[in-house]
Amino acid sequence: MGANVGSYTVLAGGAVGARVTAVEPVPATFAHLQRNVALNGMGECTRCRQVGLSEHAGELRFSSGLDTVNHVLAEGEVIPAVTVPVVRLDDLVGEDVPVLIKIDVEGHELAVLRGGQQTLADPRLLAVIMETNGSGSRYGVSDDLLTGVRRANGFAPFGYDPFARRLVVAAANSANTVFVRDRAAVESRAGSAPTFRLVNGEI
Repeated sequence: MGANVGSYTVLAGGAVGARVTAVEPVPATFAHLQRNVALNGMGECTRCRQVGLSEHAGELRFSSGLDTVNHVLAEGEVIPAVTVPVVRLDDLVGEDVPVLIKIDVEGHELAVLRGGQQTLADPRLLAVIMETNGSGSRYGVSDDLLTGVRRANGFAPFGYDPFARRLVVAAANSANTVFVRDRAAVESRAGSAPTFRLVNGEI
């Protein structure tokens, strides 16, 4: 199982023999997600949830007209928006803890992490991919704070070389960071995975 946590993703995919929970809060984008899952024939291995993730269950206002950078409205932000139900990561996951979680929430990462303490502490979770591009500043959250929270949960920051299939030292200016609990286990899984042919080559 994997999670796309806004779009959100708890990861993986039928092509690699895994299950996915994909979370998308904005209704129009959620409709695109469902169509994409159907187009790729991944309905049997993908669970789609039209909710957001946050520290507490309830409702939050999300921007609705910013395409890939829709986000939870910051205090004082007045733009077209929709009210969306939100749940805690722990409640979404329950006992079905994923191996990998990708969190792409345009700066709302800290609230997602705080709502997932049980999941993040579970040794079955090996890695979390998260944006580290300064977008949390709209909520007063720095990338250094996010990295510190991940380290406190036992995860170290890395980059990833997809061609060598190995973890590398995290670049200081990286837009995404792979936070890893068990480097050897992650590299073993990546190294033993089958090769996939893409439109621009193999990986």
